Amino acid sequence: MAPDAPAPFALVARGPLAGSVEVPGDKSISHRALMLGALAVGRTAIDGLLEGEDVLATAAALRAMGATVARRGPGTWEVEGVGVGGLLQPETALDMGNSGTSTRLLMGLAASHDLLATFVGDASLSRRPMGRVAEPLERMGAEIRMAPGGRLPLTVRGLAPALPLTWQLPVPSAQVKTAILLAGLNACGTTSVLEPVPTRDHGERMLAAFGARITAEPLPDGGRAITVDGPAELRPQALRVPGDPSSAAFPLVAALLVPGSRVTIRGVGVNPTRDGLFRVLEAMGARLARSAPREVGGEPVADLVVEAGPLRATDVPPALAPAMIDEFPILFVACALAEGRSELRGLEELRVKESDRLAVMAEGLRAAGARVEERADGLVIEGTGGEPLPGGARIDPRLDHRIAMSFAVLSLACRAPLEVADSRPIATSFPGFLPLMEALGAEVVRPAAA
Repeated sequence: MAPDAPAPFALVARGPLAGSVEVPGDKSISHRALMLGALAVGRTAIDGLLEGEDVLATAAALRAMGATVARRGPGTWEVEGVGVGGLLQPETALDMGNSGTSTRLLMGLAASHDLLATFVGDASLSRRPMGRVAEPLERMGAEIRMAPGGRLPLTVRGLAPALPLTWQLPVPSAQVKTAILLAGLNACGTTSVLEPVPTRDHGERMLAAFGARITAEPLPDGGRAITVDGPAELRPQALRVPGDPSSAAFPLVAALLVPGSRVTIRGVGVNPTRDGLFRVLEAMGARLARSAPREVGGEPVADLVVEAGPLRATDVPPALAPAMIDEFPILFVACALAEGRSELRGLEELRVKESDRLAVMAEGLRAAGARVEERADGLVIEGTGGEPLPGGARIDPRLDHRIAMSFAVLSLACRAPLEVADSRPIATSFPGFLPLMEALGAEVVRPAAA
């Protein structure tokens, strides 16, 4: 675990960024690989697993519920599954740390097993709402007790087998969708999720690979209907996790903003339900090419080659937001250096992430010298047209890994460095972020007193 004392730092560009690097395995896919491996009968081998704190929280919880989850080497893991319906009651509370994905997806697993599980988390996670996951799971027969406001700590008493359900998502959410589908694996009948806008489909792809009876059909309004039949019998798999596009976003935008840079990021997942940032940056004029397209573990993958250059302001269509919801903080950084006025709307979901990402990004961008207007559902950002921002501020990332990395990247495009008050949250998803940035030519500066 990270040390108790905050670890402030800043990134400084002494010249162009250059090199060829790989980013960690996709966080969403890593969570799902562990969970489905635990529900299969037999041994699942996983290569390229993200070893950030969020995914390690999932591994620990699955061990506590009876699965054998073992690390065999860097990124190489094995899971000995217990079968659908075979998870056991944990002896102690499941500590989810900062991981909302672990919490919400494991709630789905617990909801259809004959067990009682208590979920706890850190201060940031304990502020995040869980009610929209709890509601459909309760309809499937689980009993869920939450702290006031629908927050952690919470307790799930599952029903095995669960009741099948048809659920219309009120707002797009891959986590809620996947939690319901996981519960549906141990239901008697067909469970369906109707989503108004297609969200990341890693769960559906992986469920099919493990042998679940699952379908996904387009709806007339542009959404999708995903159904899974239970009870399911899952087959163990040998999986390779592609590079996380959300992690790739940080060195990618850094290369766009530091003059003269040219960077290749190898083996990045380019699933069309996750590549929204890449499409937006391309529309902004980014010099971004996808080379060597291929398929890894049922997921489309490519090498991303990016060169520094001017960017134009953008307005992101609301329908594209689910395909890049985690990348908006780093997109705000790109917009702050673009030419023109960017209006980014329909982003209320960002207020209930690891932090209130709209408020925290607006505050930090202003501190760096950017012109930003915060609205209820988004930000309006006046770009500099490529001119560096003044910088020189100290940024509190509020325990949010993506906030910390976003302002570290922005520091590279400031006249005076931005000090990020704490590097510890970065370990949530990208523990090797700072060494990777150093490999590309950035300098990590630590305050003398740190």
